[in-house]
Amino acid sequence: MRVPLSWLREYVDLPATETGRDVQAKLIAAGLEVEAVEQLGAGLTGPLVVGRVAAIEELTEFKKPIRHCLVDVADANGTGEPQEIICGARNFAVGDKVVVALPGAVLPGDFRIAERKTYGRMSRGMICSTDELGMGDDGTKGIIVLPPEHETGTDAIELLGLYDEVLDIAVTPDRGYCLSLRGVARETATAYGLPLRDPALLDVPGPNAYGHPVKVSDPIGCDRFTARTVTGLDPEARSPIWLRRRLQKAGMRPISLAVDITNYVMLELGQPLHAYDRTRVEGPIGVRRAEAGEKLTTLDGVVRTLDAQDLVITDDRGPIGLAGVMGGADTEIADAAPDPETGAVRGTTEVVIEAAHFDPVAIARTARRHKLSSEASKRFERGVDPQAGAAAAQRTVDLLVLLAGGTAEAGVTHIVSPSAPRTVSMAADHPDRVAGVEYGRETVVRRLQEVGCDVYGQDELVVTVPSWRPDLTAPNDLAEEVIRLEGYENLPATLPRPPAGRGLTGRQRLHRRVGRALAGAGYVEAPNYPFIGARVLDQLDLPADDPARRLVTLVNPLSDEEPSLRSTLLPGLLGALRRNTGRGSHDLALFETGLVFHPAAEQAAALSLPVDRRPTDAEIAVLDAALPVQPRHAAVVLAGARERSGWWGGGHPANWADAIEAARLVAHESGAELAVDQAQYGPWHPGRCAELSVVLDGVKTPVGHAGELHPRVVKALGLPERTCAMELNLDLVGRAGEGELTAPRISAFPVATQDVALVVDAGVPAAAVEHALTLGAGELLESIRLFDTFTGEQLGEGKKSLAYALRFRAADRTLTVEEASAARDAAVAHAAERTGAVLRGA
Repeated sequence: MRVPLSWLREYVDLPATETGRDVQAKLIAAGLEVEAVEQLGAGLTGPLVVGRVAAIEELTEFKKPIRHCLVDVADANGTGEPQEIICGARNFAVGDKVVVALPGAVLPGDFRIAERKTYGRMSRGMICSTDELGMGDDGTKGIIVLPPEHETGTDAIELLGLYDEVLDIAVTPDRGYCLSLRGVARETATAYGLPLRDPALLDVPGPNAYGHPVKVSDPIGCDRFTARTVTGLDPEARSPIWLRRRLQKAGMRPISLAVDITNYVMLELGQPLHAYDRTRVEGPIGVRRAEAGEKLTTLDGVVRTLDAQDLVITDDRGPIGLAGVMGGADTEIADAAPDPETGAVRGTTEVVIEAAHFDPVAIARTARRHKLSSEASKRFERGVDPQAGAAAAQRTVDLLVLLAGGTAEAGVTHIVSPSAPRTVSMAADHPDRVAGVEYGRETVVRRLQEVGCDVYGQDELVVTVPSWRPDLTAPNDLAEEVIRLEGYENLPATLPRPPAGRGLTGRQRLHRRVGRALAGAGYVEAPNYPFIGARVLDQLDLPADDPARRLVTLVNPLSDEEPSLRSTLLPGLLGALRRNTGRGSHDLALFETGLVFHPAAEQAAALSLPVDRRPTDAEIAVLDAALPVQPRHAAVVLAGARERSGWWGGGHPANWADAIEAARLVAHESGAELAVDQAQYGPWHPGRCAELSVVLDGVKTPVGHAGELHPRVVKALGLPERTCAMELNLDLVGRAGEGELTAPRISAFPVATQDVALVVDAGVPAAAVEHALTLGAGELLESIRLFDTFTGEQLGEGKKSLAYALRFRAADRTLTVEEASAARDAAVAHAAERTGAVLRGA
């Protein structure tokens, strides 16, 4: 909500010295989120005056249309002679009143106006548009043409209200009343301890039998409906400058007089309104639920298929508006336009004003169902003052009579469903106990009355809540009002005392350990939104029957392109990699740990949990059973250089081995033994893909993949060449690492190192040879490391050599050469038996 300070001062007599920053501080202390204070007219200095176009000469010898204008600015230029100005705009004519910046003026953006020669003529000033003056969009996209009644030579800065301050307030859902000047003024008056001039305090005539007929068929969806009629409107009447400027400052674009007035009153009082062209309404106006399949063309020109839960406004033909959201095109206010035959100006001359109160839930669901959020729906779904409708209708009628020359008909339609004021009982010391501060009964009563409540009682207070505060429903709500008005900053700071014996779960601790380990290894965490679309799974080359293609689809997604919850972490990480590469970062190593989502085997309806008691364990179990399966995954992506070269030596580019090493690092933090086998799967290159497995309950279980991505996937996703990735199921890896922790064996005796080079078939994985050597070497083996691979003619076609460093150590003695050699020979023999390995040179 944008609130011009000049407009706010009409309702609260703020001290003349108070600036927008001062008001911002007060409102923030009262609990409102004032995000910024915009200084309108910053950098703007005059002279800026009203001018009358006296003559226009078209200059046709240039590539684009240029006009040499003589503009009368009276005595503002010191000579009284017309001002020569070159201008390219064409939306004004001789005799029009325009805004002229004379030499010496400075426009926003430090644009200085001076005399200069251009297009072969002298230009002594500039005829201004709204954009050049920083006024916002007025729909014309051209020069400002003023009404003819404004006197030539007068100051345009004051006329247009170019100097002002605008408070930009982020209105939270429980502060819907602050989506109006009336609501913000009430908060401002309370913060300053000043009286409020309530713009809703108007003399409103009572209902009678002469108003436009209205029939409300759904009193739950619409509990109040006021209709007023104004006739004799001048179709050529235009919104005055003060009205247009207030709308622009509040962030709305002026459209036409009738529409501008309804928008103005909505901003002023918070009550959305709608004006119907009465000549286009057939029969009584009705309010009902739509029939499934009904059609309605809304003001934005979209034909919408209605749902049976949509609340609609109707006439004898059917729906003419989506209640509380947007009106229909069939009864739209017609713009003034000349009749092609007679030349007479035609337009809307009779309007019916609607000021209704609709059910917030119904409006919110309709707006989301049709993806149609409007200024009206934003207010209705947050709660509109139901008693403001009659005053808003009267204010609209008054402005139409004043500005459009209309006549208010005597008929008033006012339909009200019976309702009682809302009351809340609260102990007088309840705010004291909530805040830990002794306010006292007098302070509590005074603060609640400032909010607008009526308070009765002594120790037990009976509070009647004002109609504009639907959020005050419980004692804690009332306590919050007292506390915020007394000042959150005055509350004592008390550190909470957590009960002993509680902390992170094992799953949470593993999640943190893995994140720290990957960050320590040079990876940067890149959290992503958990939403994907099916298209990215096609780009990842996943098989049609892959479990990752079974998606959990959202009913109301944030984006139609990503309507489902992710089943893999790779799309988000690869998207982050692509964005960073496009911005000039080429050596990247990113990681993410987070949940993925898979549909449950059996779909079950979610249980609505009670709010008046703690749910039972059985109720929570039923709710959990309806949720999708949500395992936690860990993933990394790499591109560019894994280690950069420099004076310290050469680096190396990221490759498939780095992705596998990241998986080993994750498994090490989990305490699990990770098996790596060659595989072929989805997005990975078939010759550079590893399947990662752990042993669960005695069964070797795949938990993920790692390696270099397939060139086809790299091209489809726009990734750097040789991009590598790894993803594994962190929950399964964690389960494999559960059990008793065994401390590492530490020996004070020296190590015995034995190197072996084995020749195997080229298709034998090095991991398989390493596994066989480990099993054959026995308990004396402390570590094993592959330090060299070799292929060549001397080995023969289809052969490769793998060289391993074996470290042997005993816990109780120094090993002899014979013992170390025997362990090495046993390892080689076992590898020969398992993999066909032959000792090189043998």
